[in-house]
Amino acid sequence: MSYPKLPHDVNSPVHPVSAMDYMPVEQLRALQLHRLQWTTKYAYERVPLFRKRCDEKGVRPEHIKTLADIKLLPFSKKTDLRDEYPMGLRGADMDEIVRFHCSSGTTGKPICIPNTLDDIHVWQNGAMRCLAMYGIRASDVLQVSYGYGLFTGGLGLHYGGEGMGCAVLPTSGGNTERQVMLMRDLGVTAIACTPSYFLRIIDEAKRQGVDFRRDTKLKHGIFGAEPWTKEMRDAIERETGIIAHDIYGLTEIAGPGVAGDCDEHNGLHIWEDHFYPEIIDPDTLEPLPDGEVGELVFTTISRCGTPMMRYRTRDLTRLRTEKCPCGRTMRVMERISARSDDMLIIHGVNVFPGQIEAGLLRIPEVAPHYQIVLSSSDTLDIFEIKVEVSQEAFSDNIAHLENLKRRVLEAVKSIIGLTPKIILVGPGTLPRSEGKIRRVIDNRRK
Repeated sequence: MSYPKLPHDVNSPVHPVSAMDYMPVEQLRALQLHRLQWTTKYAYERVPLFRKRCDEKGVRPEHIKTLADIKLLPFSKKTDLRDEYPMGLRGADMDEIVRFHCSSGTTGKPICIPNTLDDIHVWQNGAMRCLAMYGIRASDVLQVSYGYGLFTGGLGLHYGGEGMGCAVLPTSGGNTERQVMLMRDLGVTAIACTPSYFLRIIDEAKRQGVDFRRDTKLKHGIFGAEPWTKEMRDAIERETGIIAHDIYGLTEIAGPGVAGDCDEHNGLHIWEDHFYPEIIDPDTLEPLPDGEVGELVFTTISRCGTPMMRYRTRDLTRLRTEKCPCGRTMRVMERISARSDDMLIIHGVNVFPGQIEAGLLRIPEVAPHYQIVLSSSDTLDIFEIKVEVSQEAFSDNIAHLENLKRRVLEAVKSIIGLTPKIILVGPGTLPRSEGKIRRVIDNRRK
């Protein structure tokens, strides 16, 4: 293969781990086709739901002769993972599975993604390529302040950092005062977390009298798991003097490391030698050409544990057609502008209105009427839920209402894992509708 010659000095702007980023497009397309054909055959033989849907469409693996033929294959979506819970979409045998990752569903049941060791290595490779693109090197100290556990954020950046040879500080989220202390004392040069949590770290640093430029060695911030704007990037960089980098991923595909932005900051390069992207019209489901805005769809072309075929992410974006000045040949997607469904991302957590409704219905004293109100402070999203009290339970007894508020909060928190502000309102207070009711008022800064 005739890759560009890359320097092998780890302090070079281009790290050796990035060699695939510059693969000639013709070779990349040939590799994608080979992997797509293999994955289609593998999923057809091993995943009953995929085989059933292919048979219903009259499609067999041998029909995939070009990359354009991917449109013949059926889509998959998050509800498939819920319906087939816990492991109905698993492709590999159980003795090949080394790890599970999960994210929540509307009923409180998680979606479950089994991973083989090769899947973990692919994921780690994507995270490493993002870090290398950001300029992270073995000499860096990486503080990972994403949550660890079933959520993919913490472990994704953790193993990516270790693969790069960084000294990784696995702080996870919370205990912000200690986060700032460790950042100073251990000479942290890069931090990975949600952008909203980093704003909270900035506030805590101010409270302690810590100046990022004077008192820390922090140079890089790696932010993802929730939408954030160019304006927020600019504010973070202006406040701290660091470079703010964008990273993209989702549990169903691999976690953080599916795509990231280069120094041009004109979108995110997708590592499409592993994650084949499409843009479709979310209404007609027809493929759209590069350059048009639509729903992002991924096919994992090197995944065995849970091969995801034409997975509808519900994220709206477009693929850029022009070559990036950085020289990478992997296509660039614009930052996610919106979603084609009703999922909310609050503090990096996926939340559906149906989840909140399920929690409220556990409390007989509240009516089945509620409204989610989201707004922004200087540092964090403000998450409020207005809940109507039933006529029978409504009273002027403050102690009774405070007890009811606590029970509502506990019911909601047990499902979504977040702590919203609960506002109890009287019967008939919230708006009704004969059509689609507006359950969510999102006044966050865009």
